[in-house]
Amino acid sequence: MSSLRFKSIDNLSTQSQEKVAGSSKITAIFNENVFTLKTAREFLSDEAYKSLLHSIKGGKKIDRVVANQISAGLRQWAEAKGVTHFTHWFQPLTGTAAEKHDSFFTLKSDGTPIEEFDGAALIQQEPDASSFPSGGLRATFEARGYTGWDPSSPIFIMEIGSGKTLCIPTIFVSYTGESLDYKAPLLKALASLEKSAVDVCHYFDKNVNKVTATLGWEQEYFVIDEGFFNARPDLLMSGRTVFGHSPAKGQQLEDHYFGSIPERIYAFMRDFETEGYKLGIPLRTRHNEVAPAQFECAPIFEEVSVGVDHNLLLMDIMDRVARRHKLRVLLHEKPFAGINGNGKHNNWSMSTDTGVNLLAPGKTPKTNLMFLTFFVNTIKAVHDYSDILRASIASAGNDFRLGANEAPPAIISVFIGQYLTKVLGDVKERVGSKFDEQDEAILKLDLHKSIPELLLDNTDRNRTSPFAFTGNKFEFRAVGSAANCANAMTALNTILAETLSTFKKDVDALIDKGEKKEIAIMHVIREYIVASEKVLFEGDGYSEEWHHEAERRGLPNVRTTPLALDAMVTDKAKKLFEDNGVYSHTELEARHEIELEKYIKKVQIEARIMGELVTSHILPPSIKYQNTLIQNIKGMKEIGLKEESYANQKQILVKISEHISKISELVEKMIEARKVANAITNTRTKAIAYNAQVKEPFFDAIRYHADKLELLVDDKEWVLPKYREMLFLR
Repeated sequence: MSSLRFKSIDNLSTQSQEKVAGSSKITAIFNENVFTLKTAREFLSDEAYKSLLHSIKGGKKIDRVVANQISAGLRQWAEAKGVTHFTHWFQPLTGTAAEKHDSFFTLKSDGTPIEEFDGAALIQQEPDASSFPSGGLRATFEARGYTGWDPSSPIFIMEIGSGKTLCIPTIFVSYTGESLDYKAPLLKALASLEKSAVDVCHYFDKNVNKVTATLGWEQEYFVIDEGFFNARPDLLMSGRTVFGHSPAKGQQLEDHYFGSIPERIYAFMRDFETEGYKLGIPLRTRHNEVAPAQFECAPIFEEVSVGVDHNLLLMDIMDRVARRHKLRVLLHEKPFAGINGNGKHNNWSMSTDTGVNLLAPGKTPKTNLMFLTFFVNTIKAVHDYSDILRASIASAGNDFRLGANEAPPAIISVFIGQYLTKVLGDVKERVGSKFDEQDEAILKLDLHKSIPELLLDNTDRNRTSPFAFTGNKFEFRAVGSAANCANAMTALNTILAETLSTFKKDVDALIDKGEKKEIAIMHVIREYIVASEKVLFEGDGYSEEWHHEAERRGLPNVRTTPLALDAMVTDKAKKLFEDNGVYSHTELEARHEIELEKYIKKVQIEARIMGELVTSHILPPSIKYQNTLIQNIKGMKEIGLKEESYANQKQILVKISEHISKISELVEKMIEARKVANAITNTRTKAIAYNAQVKEPFFDAIRYHADKLELLVDDKEWVLPKYREMLFLR
């Protein structure tokens, strides 16, 4: 392995660059491999096209007879592009996409070979559900599960090498009907939000028939050379470096941020962007991020469900294309200690079918009031259900990231900026007063005079805020980079659906008592501002003062995943998700169990790889160098040199010996602690034990001694690629 480290460094100088096809207009290749409505118009009959259109736009079910026509058109289009297989593409609770390929090829009863793709195969398939996480919903011997076509997300062709597969986005449910994926609950949450939002929009515009939640994610990632990756078993097994001393230079100069993109990385970016454009992923932005070897890409906003699919697709594309360039993409939330981690900022808003962004201040009193309504309801939702939002982004990887190096803390708060803070303060001042002409004056508040028009950015950014308003949208910054966006989006859209539903009841109750509609709306808005103002925070989320202040305000600060996940199974959560038709009690309990099991397994894997690396990669070179020093000191003694001549060698030897002794002792204790934790049968108790008895007492302590040995041992003897190599050599 030692030669592998230095061989990787040597190979960098002779690394041949992967050739990327010459650039062409993005519009010429965009949606090239997507069955768009324009393509459907060409390949489908009028009846089939109208049925598909109504399903996409209005959520209407597609008749199975018409499905045969759609599947015939799909096969014709796919075969013209060289496709031989199809798959139902779904999102099980593993966190990645899943697919099982079937060919169009079949045999007739007389043995004649034909190509066939009928409507039944398009609409429903039956993959084996036994090996996917189910949280106890399914016994291991009960294998039946169903995938069902989701027409709201476009069908696409995935190219891998010279092979092409028709991919049909689907939901995934158990034989008994419970959802076993991320997509089905998301679609239910979006439907619930749409209903509640449309009802509230009718206070302002009766022409609104549809409200669509939109998502624009920002994907952060690290890129390192494949040789270094292969020489780091911890990266291979866990996605992060469990050991590694910080280099002399990290990100302190901030010279990497928005800097010139290295040529090899630039070629990789252009390559994966091309693949993404063909699949309809509207990538717009690419740049160097703050940490060395860290980068970011971001698309144009899309409907939430399509945006979720596109992000999951892109993560897969990036991984495959990186390998093609002899690189590796690291999506773990904290692959390197001491520098920025990876986030996936979820920029979220709502738009009406009349063309209004509900989170953009309007130019008239009426549209200003509509903006205030949805703006304040979102803040109220985050305040009331901050624990559920925290649970939605909880993971073993995100625990390393939250609260460090520009990532937000585990305390869920909302940043809105000084101008909107003043607006809410002005509205709040009227709390408790009688309804009179002054209320009418407040209704005429001109937000465009109160807020400077600096394009969309009428607030500054707060990089330490987990949930920040950034002009015409909220940015949920706490989502982890490796996560499926669907989990956070399901929670966010559900809590707003519930809050808007309650808002309408509160307003209607005042109207029923004879109050004017606008006055009733403003009164409830003021009540919501007062009820939720403690979740608003404009300062430094890293400061100790904020942690104390948050505690005084009663805001939860749940730092670890096992405890954060408890919010999923409270009576409050069960009522919220059941009332909005998103999760049943059984489904929530199952997901709680699944997430706890994921946490246990990931910490367990990291503990095992730490023990393995110490035994086979850290101690051998340390002991070898220890022996070298012993021989050196012994030789100097033998030729009669005074002790001060080898005092430094002796001092280094003592330090190395102390670290070897301590690290060996800690690893043994960690192994015993893991055995104790493994014996626990209750999943929640076991997860807490893995955190409190394995991770917290030992991970940092073992790392400390390993990293000290890295500094002391002769560089040519050290086996693992160092941070300075992985982060700066490419």
